[in-house]
Amino acid sequence: MKHSQKDTEESARRITRRGLILGGAQVTFMAVLGLRMRYMQVEQADQFRLLAEENRINIRLIPPTRGLIFDRNGTPLAQNEQNYRIVIVREDAGDVEEALARVARLVPLSEEDLARARKEIMRRSAFVPVTIADRLSWEEVAEVAVNAPALPGITPEVGLSRSYPMGSDFAHVIGYVGPVSDYDLSKLENPEPVLQIPRFQIGKSGVEAKTEDLLRGKAGNKRIEVNAVGRVIRELDRTEGQAGADLQLTIDHGLQNFMQARLSAESAAAVVLDLNEGDLLGIASSPTFDPNKFVRGISVGDYRELTENPYRPLANKTVQGTYPPGSTFKMVTALAALQDGVITPGETVWCPGYLESGGRRFHCWKRGGHGHVDLNKSLEQSCDVFFYDIARRVGIEKITAMANTLGLGIRHDLPMSAVAEGLTPTKDWKSIYRGGDWVVGDTLNAAIGQGFVLASPLQLAVMTGRIATGRAVTPRLLKSIDGVEQASGRGEALEVNPMLLTHVRKGMYAVSNSRRGTGYRTRVVDEAMQLAGKTGTSQVRNITAAERARGVFRNEDLPWNRRDHALFVCFAPYDNPRVAVSVVVEHGGGGSTAAAPVARDIALRALYGTVPPLTAYPQNQRQAVGELFDKLPLRDPAAPQTVRTRV
Repeated sequence: MKHSQKDTEESARRITRRGLILGGAQVTFMAVLGLRMRYMQVEQADQFRLLAEENRINIRLIPPTRGLIFDRNGTPLAQNEQNYRIVIVREDAGDVEEALARVARLVPLSEEDLARARKEIMRRSAFVPVTIADRLSWEEVAEVAVNAPALPGITPEVGLSRSYPMGSDFAHVIGYVGPVSDYDLSKLENPEPVLQIPRFQIGKSGVEAKTEDLLRGKAGNKRIEVNAVGRVIRELDRTEGQAGADLQLTIDHGLQNFMQARLSAESAAAVVLDLNEGDLLGIASSPTFDPNKFVRGISVGDYRELTENPYRPLANKTVQGTYPPGSTFKMVTALAALQDGVITPGETVWCPGYLESGGRRFHCWKRGGHGHVDLNKSLEQSCDVFFYDIARRVGIEKITAMANTLGLGIRHDLPMSAVAEGLTPTKDWKSIYRGGDWVVGDTLNAAIGQGFVLASPLQLAVMTGRIATGRAVTPRLLKSIDGVEQASGRGEALEVNPMLLTHVRKGMYAVSNSRRGTGYRTRVVDEAMQLAGKTGTSQVRNITAAERARGVFRNEDLPWNRRDHALFVCFAPYDNPRVAVSVVVEHGGGGSTAAAPVARDIALRALYGTVPPLTAYPQNQRQAVGELFDKLPLRDPAAPQTVRTRV
């Protein structure tokens, strides 16, 4: 199509106008850009030169606040306290040795501190802050802060450190925290970045270790601006982390303190189990130690003292220790035989002081024998021959099955270190692990809690609780997590005939309340608090025929580590069981003399909620018991208990 001259001229004018508008816009944009560049390069030059040449932005992790641990009444057992420390960033410090020397002139640093700091600095990335000194006073930190311009890469900080206000009372239960080690990191496939922070504390044992994921929380971070000499100019922003969960345990701190004090002179363990919810009200191992020493860095001398002590203070005997249960196992054997119908409660067995089997004599503890004994009398006087006889008839498989039903030979799921499974043997077990056939003698030994049978004080308390209630009571240590109540350990009814349990309970009552009972000396005269129990003495050595002929050595005539273990289990009150208690005294001798008095005191402390009144004891024992209580290193029950929240 052919355009006219007029149309062509009009089109040219339009194009020229558009070009002018577009060109003007471009010129305006360039002018604004140029002015902005001049403003930034000339008027703001100093500021940007400082940022570009001297400053930079660092991102640092903010350690989370560790969750707190309380007892069942809200008393703090593990808390956080402020900790002033000095950190160094190697890439900001320049000459590290000079920086350390300058800090050493301001705060006290030993050669050991400096050596540890040097080692840590070289192990960590250049940008990771490394703690030079901690647990400093405010005056020392202030001295460093005042001299900050002359200390490149050195920064004073305020952090949190763990402390245990109840000291040694809960050392075996709660455990302790310590700095993350290379070994800790090696166990993790993808360790969290916060674990790389030097001296970051994690749980090493006990509840602290087993609930680490709950207590640790999630780290935050902050962006900071530092200059060329590593001095922090300002904090640009921060993202707060998530604090760890607060835990409430089932343990009562007053009862726990009483138990530790009562056991303090022995190598022993004691457990108190609430029979309504399965709560562990007290779980004490003696001797104990101060967990605060491990948090602060235990000395070589202190650690050697703990490891070389023959009473093994670092071991938690309540759950780690396994012992032949001795005569406390006789209730298991009795229930297995009763349930299987091989005996009746009134059936008697003749005890001449031994039972012959396979050409060997299995002796009763009473050399002259007990004569005719039934179930009640056999428990009351702890006749061994009665249980030899019924065990031979019922067999080891059914005895072990009953033991498992009552909580023995089972690892109870608790947030504690090295909870033992114990051992309830079978024929297959011996074939696999001992490479031999099961013989009748193995069954007879197991019937009285000797031979291969092993149980922890925790398991013995569970066994006693299940006999007392007829329910599968399960121990519970965590009462709540961040206020959320945890599952009860009350348990369902056992698959054991309730009438048979009643007969066994009557036998246990006779042990503690019949004049011929092995635990009669440790009876309770307050009828509302009467207990039912069972003594036990487990041998740790073989008694030869020659020794038996000339007379068995008394425990007190033997070295400590060759004496028998002393055991006692009980529940109370008899008519309405509320607690079950087990006590094991290592190499204590007789259960009736070494373990039963301790168990009685602990049971009464749990029932009364305070130091037991002397009126609960037989008249002729009250003075001695009162003098004993006066000497116990108990915390003042009248002292106010402050419940702390997060720091």
